[in-house]
Amino acid sequence: MNFFMYDIIFLVLFTTFVIWFLYTRRKNLQREGILFLYRTKFGMKAIEWTSRKFKKQLQWIQYVSIFTGYVLMATMMYLFFQLVYIYVSSPETVKAIKIPPIMPLIPYLPSLFSISFLPPFYFTYWIVILAIVAISHEFSHGIFARLHNIKIKSTGFGFLGPFLAAFVEPDEKQMGKKSIKSQLAVLSAGTFANIIVSILFIIIFVLFFWSMFIPSGAVFDMYAFSDINLTQVNSVNGYLVNNPSPQTIMENLNLKSGNNLTEIKISNSSYLIDNNIFIANIKSVGEIARVYDDLPTARAGITGAIIELNGVKISSINDLKIEIGKYLPGANITVKTEMNNNQINNYNITLADNGNGKAVMGIVLLPYPSTGIKGVIYQAISIVKEPGTYYKSRLNTNFNQFIVDLLWWMILINLSVALVNMLPLGIFDGGRVFYLTILYFTKSDNMAKKIFKWMTMLLLFMLALIMVFWAYSVYFS
Repeated sequence: MNFFMYDIIFLVLFTTFVIWFLYTRRKNLQREGILFLYRTKFGMKAIEWTSRKFKKQLQWIQYVSIFTGYVLMATMMYLFFQLVYIYVSSPETVKAIKIPPIMPLIPYLPSLFSISFLPPFYFTYWIVILAIVAISHEFSHGIFARLHNIKIKSTGFGFLGPFLAAFVEPDEKQMGKKSIKSQLAVLSAGTFANIIVSILFIIIFVLFFWSMFIPSGAVFDMYAFSDINLTQVNSVNGYLVNNPSPQTIMENLNLKSGNNLTEIKISNSSYLIDNNIFIANIKSVGEIARVYDDLPTARAGITGAIIELNGVKISSINDLKIEIGKYLPGANITVKTEMNNNQINNYNITLADNGNGKAVMGIVLLPYPSTGIKGVIYQAISIVKEPGTYYKSRLNTNFNQFIVDLLWWMILINLSVALVNMLPLGIFDGGRVFYLTILYFTKSDNMAKKIFKWMTMLLLFMLALIMVFWAYSVYFS
């Protein structure tokens, strides 16, 4: 029985426990909207002790927290408008992502939407991560509230079916009477805690990965490709084509062969069309289309990580380049690859000439972005995992990959919560932070409320806009 079945059993048992818990304590539950709240005094002594024990340290940490909150708000606004631009201008990308832009992160989300580039997201992951994210976030609010002598009325849990939320409830009247700086410190504390937790788990992830995984092969992003003008195509599968266009080429695709590739020619140059990709995107294909160069890797349909070349072990993309450099064009070689499910495949190919007398297979490792937020992320990833390198667990078990995926989701969700929570909308801490900031500069409560209302309307309009474009891209484009 694989882990998925154990996870489903755990989900059923946990849901049963929640139902039993809610039923036996129904007198202590309070309903607010669609949530059931169970108020306790749990953790209040720990909050009080921390705020007193580390009072001096927290006094200066609060300024770092507030600054971090503003950085996160600016970053989130930039990412939000980038997201709007993508959804409006790139329906192909939206169609590939599939997930609705306004969608809670629920267990099995990658599987539900068949998203292969994300690791599995089990219910076990979800409940562990939720506990860490929520408790660290809410308790930080409580610690900074007590630092500024704001009473904590209760702590507790919110229930929405099997889904949980934690909360720390400060006295809102006392909170409203405090200075803007004090309120900002309390409001920004939750996201600051999520950032600290993210950093902690990044360190754990790096140490765990370096100790438990070793370089074991070379990976590539795609086959070598070219952008060609389809109206210049002379032949498809050896047959001459008159008045070539995307539609006439599709009519002549090699759909009966098992390799899913169609050969086309422009003058004396040969290229390969992936039939499935071409048909799926035929509506958006113009005169210019991206096709594979007619090279050995594409011809053979090589997939997976390359672990051996003619019996020589390959540990990285650099090893692969060095080994191929030992051969001349026209050499016949055996390529062994390994899939993520440990399946081993063998291919026999004949190396091609790159035009300069050097042997090539025909694979591409796309360059990482070097600037902006994406550049920073990819540079950080390259420190842990060398680009073009396939890593394998030192242990002959899936446990290491289970932990790596858990840590990956832990980092991603903590960062996501920190960012989204600083969006200047009323339901998030960022909404209150934005309002207090405007109030600080305008000294007018009426003006601050108006500007906050305008911002809320703008963001809600943008959210509705991307939902419309998502629906159009997924169902109508």
